Amino acid sequence: MALPSLAAFPWRTNPLISDTLALLSEYLPSPSPLLGAIDRAVPMPVKQLLAEEPLNRIFAAAIADGEFDDFEGRRIRLEVNGGQPGVTFGFWAGRLRVLEGPGEATIRGSLAALKTLAERQQDPDQLFFQRRLVIEGDTELGLGLKNLLDSLEWDLKLPKLLLF
Repeated sequence: MALPSLAAFPWRTNPLISDTLALLSEYLPSPSPLLGAIDRAVPMPVKQLLAEEPLNRIFAAAIADGEFDDFEGRRIRLEVNGGQPGVTFGFWAGRLRVLEGPGEATIRGSLAALKTLAERQQDPDQLFFQRRLVIEGDTELGLGLKNLLDSLEWDLKLPKLLLF
């Protein structure tokens, strides 16, 4: 059974609902502390089990084509403003890996900016020029990853993430 597209849900097209959600997201407290607590409570092997296989499946064609080879042995961290939650990725032996610790480069932003980046709703360069996302540490490495992700065809749709 196929899962319905998010575009099929009425809240995506109903201005009253979408405006209400935008207003709530503007004034409700950030979920970052809660997500940080959850992040700290989940052991690394569980994070690896949940994240590595879907990521390697999403980027399988690019990995097979050698697109990630320049990132072999490198560490990049994606982080929500404030330091938690965040995740560090690496590329070793032809696979994307979830790792503990800091990255050589860190891409940091709000949950909304990272979501926008992941869903490809806005040009990544605009997010950086607007200072909604920042790169710290090895900026050449961070820009290399940003450019690679921008050049690839990929999506983070829930059905694709859940397929085993």
